[in-house]
Amino acid sequence: MDPITFEIIRHRLYRVIHEAIITLKHVSGSAITNEGHDLMVSLYRADGSLLMGGVGFLHHLTSAAEACKHVIRSFAGEIGEGDVFLLNDPYTAALHTSDIYLIAPIHYDGALIAWSACFVHVYDIGAVNPGGFSPDSRDIFTEGFSSPGIKLVDGGKMREDVMRTFLNMVRSPEMVTLDVKSMIACNNVASERLRVLMDKYGARAVDEVGRQLIEDSERFLRGRLGEIPDGSWRAREYMDVLGEVFGVNLTMTKQGEDLTFDFTGSSPQSSYGINCTYWASWGGLFAPLFPMLCHDLTWNEGLMRPVTMIAPEGTVVNCTRPAPISVATVAAIHAVNMVSGTALAKMLAASETLQGEVTGGWHGSNTAIFVYGRNQRGREVIGIMTESFAGSGGARSFADGVDLGGEMPNPISRYANVETIEANYPIRYLFRKRRLDSGGAGRYRGGTGGEYAIVAHDAPEGELHFSASGKGTLFPMTEGVCGGHAGAPCRFEWVHADGTDHGTSAEEIRGRREALSWGVFPLEGEDAFHARWSGGGGYGDPLQRDPEAVRADVLDDLVSAERARDIYGVVLAGDDRDGEVDLAATADLRRRQRSAPGRAKAEAAAWGLSPTLAIGDGEAGKVMQCAGCGARLGPAGAPWKSHAVLREEPIGDLDGMDESASRVVRRQFTCAGCGALLDTETALAGDPFLDDLLFV
Repeated sequence: MDPITFEIIRHRLYRVIHEAIITLKHVSGSAITNEGHDLMVSLYRADGSLLMGGVGFLHHLTSAAEACKHVIRSFAGEIGEGDVFLLNDPYTAALHTSDIYLIAPIHYDGALIAWSACFVHVYDIGAVNPGGFSPDSRDIFTEGFSSPGIKLVDGGKMREDVMRTFLNMVRSPEMVTLDVKSMIACNNVASERLRVLMDKYGARAVDEVGRQLIEDSERFLRGRLGEIPDGSWRAREYMDVLGEVFGVNLTMTKQGEDLTFDFTGSSPQSSYGINCTYWASWGGLFAPLFPMLCHDLTWNEGLMRPVTMIAPEGTVVNCTRPAPISVATVAAIHAVNMVSGTALAKMLAASETLQGEVTGGWHGSNTAIFVYGRNQRGREVIGIMTESFAGSGGARSFADGVDLGGEMPNPISRYANVETIEANYPIRYLFRKRRLDSGGAGRYRGGTGGEYAIVAHDAPEGELHFSASGKGTLFPMTEGVCGGHAGAPCRFEWVHADGTDHGTSAEEIRGRREALSWGVFPLEGEDAFHARWSGGGGYGDPLQRDPEAVRADVLDDLVSAERARDIYGVVLAGDDRDGEVDLAATADLRRRQRSAPGRAKAEAAAWGLSPTLAIGDGEAGKVMQCAGCGARLGPAGAPWKSHAVLREEPIGDLDGMDESASRVVRRQFTCAGCGALLDTETALAGDPFLDDLLFV
């Protein structure tokens, strides 16, 4: 095929997906879909392999491929033109029951030539708690309707018996019907546009482009991996539920042109719905891999071929039936997203050619806050607060992270307008804004998260209910890289108000504050709910940040004057947030901070810039060394952190958290020669170091 025709077909395939997404958003009446962009649309080849992934939540691209393959196996001989299949069983392929896949075969001249698949988070799924995230569930059987695959549309005709049975199990059949029909319309558009493309260029030509794109993606990714030094990088993420702590541990190894993600050491599966299945973890590791390592490649089956995953059965990342799973997308799956992103960032930092792609963690914790009750028009409503989709961008190796910058697993995420939420639910916002001191400190600062507070308003019954779930509030979950600090953790507060004058900030809401993170709660009278979500991870040593950039952050209410002094070593004249930088005092403070006990053994002799580690020549062979001053950190290929200076301090002392966080520590590993910060870790006190290795 000539290259011009190849490129035209490739771009037309992208347009097919894009038009289908537009259709999905326009038909859907749900804010989580058309404003939050909690969706996915992709194309698959006739055998179910991923042909081209679309935007939306990327961990669904590979899971929907398994869903297609499962339908092919289960309905062999029964797949006809105009059929649509529904699948939402997490133990088959879906991520959780609320994320329904609608999978449609695409025929041309009587032959099956492709599939389209899409999902949205349906309005309700009939779980014990409304909305789908079900913190009260202790097994899959109470998490709502679940199907390993059923034919919903047969030859273009809706199977009304199936639809009525499904709607009989949900609280809001009208809205769920609209969710389902928006996905049917989406698949119809994808099928129609793909057939038009084949009318012009032929089915064989379009299929040949798909096959070639898969081969190209595999070849380019293998070539890219081959240029990166071999090594092993570790990352860890914690989740806490009602006092119990669970860990997701990853060792990612790059050898030659292959990449292995090993989750050995992750916690046993939980009695809470934070678990995820094998296929969910498989999708979870690709969600950051696609944009971080393959942003310029077609996201398809070829990118999966160099990758292997080890996920021990019976753990939170590969649970066994009937473990509950409803919170998976904002719990274990999101934890897999985060540890995979952190490990990939460390690997990229080891490559001279790819250091420009390094980023701290993006938006470490989605806050799953559902509200439900009777609204101001007397209708029963269920909905998610979409604020968390605003996210927070991780700092890059060349620039600060984007404030409220979205999240890595979903390139098009955003949050709904205040007016949309207030129009549909009996609530009033007290405020919604960027969150002070939430971005992880670093030479480049992580993007800020945000915060909001709501009260019940014009509720016919005087109250509504809300459910809270996720990964917990005890741990920072957005790690920094190359010495950058983690972003602030999320926090929820139920404020039992003393009066009606709430003001426009958290400090102005008067009343007794009750911290919470998991469960179902009423919101009545003048009580308020205050939520803060996590900031992005930082990049590089905070003491390397331009003092004027720190001052600008203080003036913009992104960083407090106290944090500017204590973390960044920047002194403002008169300790005034409006003051100019006192250059002499700043230089003196930074000198003392770099040479303080636990920071370095000697006053800074050199000042290296990130990336912080390098391989040098020693008398007995290759050695790890500080990139700034050349101080040696042990032999290459061996753990280096025991040769660095360790400073360990409780997170609670650093980020204004409550006393329960005292067992959570931040570890800082600094160069004994120059005092440069080489790496940071969030850990439970006593947990082992995350030792990264470079093979030579």
